[in-house]
Amino acid sequence: MTATRPRAASFDHDRLKSAIAKANIPTLLPVLYQLTGDEQWLQARYRPTRTRGMEEHSDGGLPSHVRDEIRAATVKAVLAWADGRPPAVPAPNSDVLVELMTLSMGEPVPGEYEPMVAENMDIRPAPRRHVAETGSAPFVVVIGAGVSGLTASKYLKDAGIDHVVLEQSARIGGTWRENRYPGCGVDTPSYLYSFNWFRRNWTRHFGRREEVERYLEDLARHYNLLPSIRLGVKAIKASWHETARRWVVRVREADGTEQEIAANCVITAVGQLNVPKVPDIPGMDEFEGPLFHSAEWPDSLDLHGRSLAVIGTGASAMQIVPAVVDEVASLTIYQRSPQWIASNANYFQSVSSDVHWLMEHIPYYYEWYRFRLSWVFNDRIHASLQKDPTWPHPEYSLNAVNDSHRAYFTRYLVDQLEGREDLIAQALPTYPPFGKRMLLDNGWFKALLRPHVELVTRPAAGLTPHGVRDADGFVRPADAVVMATGFDAHRPIHVEIIGRSNKSLKEIWGDDEAEAYLGITTPGFPNLFFMYGPNTNLGHGGSFIFLAERQIRYIVDALCTMTEQGIETIECRPEVNERYNRALDEAHSRMVWTHQGMDTWYRNSKGRVVTNMPWRILDYWKITRTANLADFHVEWVIPSTESVGR
Repeated sequence: MTATRPRAASFDHDRLKSAIAKANIPTLLPVLYQLTGDEQWLQARYRPTRTRGMEEHSDGGLPSHVRDEIRAATVKAVLAWADGRPPAVPAPNSDVLVELMTLSMGEPVPGEYEPMVAENMDIRPAPRRHVAETGSAPFVVVIGAGVSGLTASKYLKDAGIDHVVLEQSARIGGTWRENRYPGCGVDTPSYLYSFNWFRRNWTRHFGRREEVERYLEDLARHYNLLPSIRLGVKAIKASWHETARRWVVRVREADGTEQEIAANCVITAVGQLNVPKVPDIPGMDEFEGPLFHSAEWPDSLDLHGRSLAVIGTGASAMQIVPAVVDEVASLTIYQRSPQWIASNANYFQSVSSDVHWLMEHIPYYYEWYRFRLSWVFNDRIHASLQKDPTWPHPEYSLNAVNDSHRAYFTRYLVDQLEGREDLIAQALPTYPPFGKRMLLDNGWFKALLRPHVELVTRPAAGLTPHGVRDADGFVRPADAVVMATGFDAHRPIHVEIIGRSNKSLKEIWGDDEAEAYLGITTPGFPNLFFMYGPNTNLGHGGSFIFLAERQIRYIVDALCTMTEQGIETIECRPEVNERYNRALDEAHSRMVWTHQGMDTWYRNSKGRVVTNMPWRILDYWKITRTANLADFHVEWVIPSTESVGR
């Protein structure tokens, strides 16, 4: 946590006052304490109320005269700091940091979170590993240049590890390059869905796809990652060579030519959500209009005055419908199951220049603003997702807190659809809140109320040349059909990978039984690592960017230790993998995603949760801090008897 003073010429006192007037009060309070050390600001008079739901809670629930007092004191403290007075508490100790966390949130934040928060705020930064100067550093192939692949490249470069990133497309960006449908964007706040070491003045509180894609492109340029990325190169197959102790990755260039790349290690960074899941609906070959998956939205599609059918009501559909509702003549939505939806007043809001100014000029404001977002959107609700075996209504909720969530979200739904009892009955879920990913209301309910929009609760059973037939045989006209039906997430690796004993990853995992230790590594595949692998999806909320950083830090730690100790291969022990996944399954058995009253893509054909992580963000942070080589079979460097060139 640093406090860099602005240059005097650029520090405008009037600008300070106007920006502070728009500041988030619960964020200002710990800032004020760090600058002054005055314990007055820890008193009950200034403590914000608890943030409800996923709102920003800018006024902290405090009376206007108390807010004015906090603002005036902050202006005075910042001016003193800018004139040379050092912060009174630049690096709060553990007890003080916990108190400030609780102060900012208006509710107890457990002390066990303090080490992670201190690291994230750079109060006690995590040590960065670097390959030993005398060691033989490995060469690494990274597959994919989306969020995970770019994160991997940045950390590998910082660690001095030679690598190449293979990206089958002509541009970087992964899902943010591929998904170009109207309304596409993040449902995690922009200031959380970003790296704290590469900051951005976000234009919106919830960034649109284009801005996220630009952010990733700017990151790659800023850190000079592009020379390590080969665009238009598709990884076809990766094979482990036992004698040489090397991976050989066969790739196909954009012109169709193929070649092989040898590597000590391979990191698959292709993610879970990259292969569209297209349902087999009778009559698809007969439909005469545009028919496509949401991830393959045609650039030239003109929907003006046309009838559109949307199959699905998940996250993609919820973004598409409000974005096109004013353009189409009619809109029919085919719902398999309703979704729980939370309100957020900032969803459509632009980030003001005042907020940008505060982030750039006020010491500690960015860190505390980001902390508040992380608490609201990460682990805060995790405890409420546990099943209470004594709860009398398990069909509707899991426990008392989860039931209060149900009441809260139900009230919001009823308020938004007031007067439309038919829509309320159709849109109200019967399963517990958070049983599927909680979605944010981006105008969905308002769109449902439009006279030219129809919500159909019977599945799409077939297509005709000019329409969609539901399960009752009724045909509704459609000039275009978009399938917002998600992705093939049960097989997260769509590259042929051959490990020891010539066994393929698909052979071991089957079609939907993927599992890996920490979601990062699996027995039988030495020096192979996954990012966004099995059971690393954040079902309870949060930013995947944080998880990607945890995974690559773990991988880099392993690679640096291998180099230092002269280790050539590490392979996860079967008993370690089995023990981890048994604990994972047991944890899931007590959680909402194994609730039998719903259907979700989180589970495979046998009902096992194969995508989501049952742990808290904090738990995963703890278990991925270092790579314990006792979890692996280890082979030391020996003279190579087989030559395989890059």
